[in-house]
Amino acid sequence: MTINDFEKKYNKEDINEYLAQVKEQDKKINSFLYLKKDLSKEIGVPIAIKDMISTKGIVTTAGSKILENYIPPYNATVIDKLERNGYFVIGKTNMDEFAMGSSTENSAYFTTKNPKDLSLVPGGSSGGSAAAVSAGFVPVSLGTDTGGSIRQPASFCGIVGFCPSYGAVSRYGVIAMASSFDQVGVFANNIKDTKAVFDTIRGKDEKDATSFDLPSEKVSESNIIKIGIPENILEGVSKEVKIAFENTVTSLKKNGIEFVQVANTNLQQALAVYYILVPSEVSSNLARFDGVKYGKRENAEDLIELYTKTRTKYLGSEPKRRTIIGTYALSAGYSDKYYKKANILRQQVKDYYTKIFESVDLIMTPTTPTTAFKIGAVQTPIELYLGDIYTTVTKLAGLPAISIPANTNDKLPVGIQFIAGHKKDLQLLQISEKIEQCLQTY
Repeated sequence: MTINDFEKKYNKEDINEYLAQVKEQDKKINSFLYLKKDLSKEIGVPIAIKDMISTKGIVTTAGSKILENYIPPYNATVIDKLERNGYFVIGKTNMDEFAMGSSTENSAYFTTKNPKDLSLVPGGSSGGSAAAVSAGFVPVSLGTDTGGSIRQPASFCGIVGFCPSYGAVSRYGVIAMASSFDQVGVFANNIKDTKAVFDTIRGKDEKDATSFDLPSEKVSESNIIKIGIPENILEGVSKEVKIAFENTVTSLKKNGIEFVQVANTNLQQALAVYYILVPSEVSSNLARFDGVKYGKRENAEDLIELYTKTRTKYLGSEPKRRTIIGTYALSAGYSDKYYKKANILRQQVKDYYTKIFESVDLIMTPTTPTTAFKIGAVQTPIELYLGDIYTTVTKLAGLPAISIPANTNDKLPVGIQFIAGHKKDLQLLQISEKIEQCLQTY
């Protein structure tokens, strides 16, 4: 369902009938943690919001039991912008706890299912937001992307997932996982709707010092688009992903887009850097959930017992795991060995992309190495981490990237990722519209 489809189909009189349909149909998918009870006073386009984003007067849990009853007294900046521009929040979507996961199986409440096949995961951590759009419940939704949490579920669910440049959208009111990586982004069924929402939420915010206004420059229609493909980028991908990738290249070449091979940064090294830096920031950000200031708490005789009992009971295994890893990486005697070295390598990744984008407009990779996997199939955290190999590297450099559904002979969706230079978000979306048109006619 597109934004236009929704506006044609529903009006003020039958908006609650629409809500009832969503509630009934979502019993099979579990995309929503919370749905509004009455939409009769709402006007505009419904949008689903990942439960990581604060909404005034609506429970916001970050998928965690420790925030089960937390109701924010304020809106995130993106919510205020949406509500001023013709959108209304229909509900909050399920997610991996504190955005830590790649399947939505780490939610403290329940597992969301993939609308394309209910036996499969929808991806994560923004799995609920992706599933809500894929199922046709809403035309658009918001998620957050720390290491691929918009692009990966978009790929698994067969929709568009856009992660802007770091700072292009305000993070004010977004519950922090890893502050130098987290970014609000958009799910939609097409690039036009993606751009409409992005244009609404982007821009500098005085409440977020890292935010900025994007330059308005775009690609000239007369320019030949040049896309770089990193060497050996298809090593280790599934057959379905390889076919979809090769079909996409063939289609785009027929439509006048040029391809060149570019050097490949060490993806395994970048993944290792990511999983040192992010847990380090997790360790710091999750320290506030201690049972003292807000959220749930356990009865205790002293402060240490309060911390221990509360965090033991109400935090899930993945937040605990990453907190322990991050605390270790930041500890005395190890911070230089791990955290400091990882930051040096992060700069090298930024330098790599700066050099590459001197000669190409975009970089093209698979979004994920496989299609969606069965619920319960992945047994170890390391297996899930390796699934982020194509998406985490862009976050080290703060780059905009988008996953676009690609043609494949297999019934399961495959997403292809396109990456642009920092602050080149508008150019990325403009070129993505052309790419989308090419793939639709292939």
